[in-house]
Amino acid sequence: MKNLARWVLVAMLGWLLVGSALVVAAPPAELPPGLQIPDAARPGPDFDVDRATQAYLDLLSPEQKAQSDAYFEGGYWLQLWGLLYGLAVAWILLATGLSRAMRDRGRRWSRRPWLQTMIYAAQWLLLGTLLSLPWTIYTGFFREHAYGLATQGFGDWSLDQLKDLLVGLIILPPVLALLYAAVRKTGDRWWIWASGGAFALILFFMMIAPVFIDPLFNHYTPLRQGEVREAVLSLARANMIPDDNVVEFDASKQTTRISANVAGFLGTTRVALNDNLLERTSKPEILAVLGHEMGHYVLNHGLRLVVYMTLVLALGFWVVHRFFDRAMARWGTRFGLEGRGDPAALPLALAILSLFFFVATPLLNSIVRQAEAEADAYGLNAAGEPNGFAMAAMRLSTYRKIKPGPLEEIFFYDHPSGYARVHRSMVWLKEHPDNPTANAHPVTE
Repeated sequence: MKNLARWVLVAMLGWLLVGSALVVAAPPAELPPGLQIPDAARPGPDFDVDRATQAYLDLLSPEQKAQSDAYFEGGYWLQLWGLLYGLAVAWILLATGLSRAMRDRGRRWSRRPWLQTMIYAAQWLLLGTLLSLPWTIYTGFFREHAYGLATQGFGDWSLDQLKDLLVGLIILPPVLALLYAAVRKTGDRWWIWASGGAFALILFFMMIAPVFIDPLFNHYTPLRQGEVREAVLSLARANMIPDDNVVEFDASKQTTRISANVAGFLGTTRVALNDNLLERTSKPEILAVLGHEMGHYVLNHGLRLVVYMTLVLALGFWVVHRFFDRAMARWGTRFGLEGRGDPAALPLALAILSLFFFVATPLLNSIVRQAEAEADAYGLNAAGEPNGFAMAAMRLSTYRKIKPGPLEEIFFYDHPSGYARVHRSMVWLKEHPDNPTANAHPVTE
């Protein structure tokens, strides 16, 4: 085991040194800063929703659209290759005896089953991270730079990955210790208890993430003074959202994407805008994006999605329960696994669970997409900025395929497409032709 781990480490380090020297960042396919309202999106007696929508879509050049389509469609294949890569890592851990050796080390270091599981989990996370490193670097660093979506150098990116690993080392071992305690204590009902525990843990981490985890990766400061701040605070108050923790964060050090969120609950609620949104967009776009995010909060999507996702996870645990014993009967002796409560069998259980989630991708995407569509509708009514929302949707469409087919959207989109969002904005504008932004005089250069 030591020799294998050593050679894997040497190979990975060599690959990283060579690869990091070769990365070339492409220019981002960004739209110009500020709000752009096509003439066809101005209210008038001849206003047509479809024509206005197409006018917004035409803001993307053919080159930008081709780059966006290539990036997003490539992500379809990444889901398959990511699954296969993960299965290969699980096979390596099982077939080489590495997983069994990590379990045995835990037993040598402690006689307590819960502590043995924690020791195994820490080793599994470290070695799994190492084996997954080529895939992580390609998808998270090289590919993002190739499409102009990342801004970090390799050193800073690696530091963030290390922070991720350290957070995982703090959180994952006790979580897996609780899971395996449930497996040992509850027998065939383990998947029910594990699902309930997952629900409680997700809620707990939703509460602590804004306070303790997010600041590890970005610097959060009170939202800068000015007209935008006053408008954001007013929008928050009008929608019964606490306005005592409205902040901005420096996402530009990592990405070119715009984003915002309303996160936390039970006293940890925070309204956060990234600096790309503040510096590259207009006030109507900012309010439209914040209206959407506040919609998630007011409509209680956080709790609702946790409930839905827990139900899907419970189904996944049941699938693991049904297939795990069959897999053990076939491969357990060969891999030195001792049963359902053996932490060395974790790669096998996760392989089954990952196959389930791959098949369940359309279901998961549809659950999230429905909530996003509801937040879109809420945000349009709350902010009253249809052109701001349409323009924000176009900015997101520089890396999301803007007009997928119906089945494509069901299978691969966890948000409404850019076309659907722009069209929805223009429908809203048709019903509110007195919209002040749409009726404002065009800005001349």
